[in-house]
Amino acid sequence: MATAKKSSNPRKALSFSAEERAAMKERANEARATSKPGDGEQQVLAKIAAMQDSDRQLAEALHGLIRTVAPSLQPQTWYGMPAYAQDGKVLCFFQDAKKFKTRYATLGFSDKAKLDEGGMWPTGFAILKLGTAEKEEIRRLLQRALGGSTAATE
Repeated sequence: MATAKKSSNPRKALSFSAEERAAMKERANEARATSKPGDGEQQVLAKIAAMQDSDRQLAEALHGLIRTVAPSLQPQTWYGMPAYAQDGKVLCFFQDAKKFKTRYATLGFSDKAKLDEGGMWPTGFAILKLGTAEKEEIRRLLQRALGGSTAATE
């Protein structure tokens, strides 16, 4: 059995991947940018258009769903990913699989989302397809995230 080769440079072992460094640079640029109303939508659509086919199809469908179910959320980019904010704070985001070379795309929720339920709850969801059942689950999650009822408070 092969063993992983340890780096002789301890700093390299703790360094960020090229994809992580690129995302941090994108976030720094996003924070510096001054945007006009409507710019966020255009930026999100541009990020989606640049994705590979399968992720782009998921992102397009998810974008349409979010804009329909939660029209109050404002599209913006966040670490170079399509994201949706409430009162200037990111509530949810879409991470395509190629962003960090992962197996699947992810719909993630920030700590601003009101998904709290008990002592532990999920905030990231792998997405392989967006069928009827998945769309319904996302609708339910968005409603909860925006402050709808949760099992913890019902």
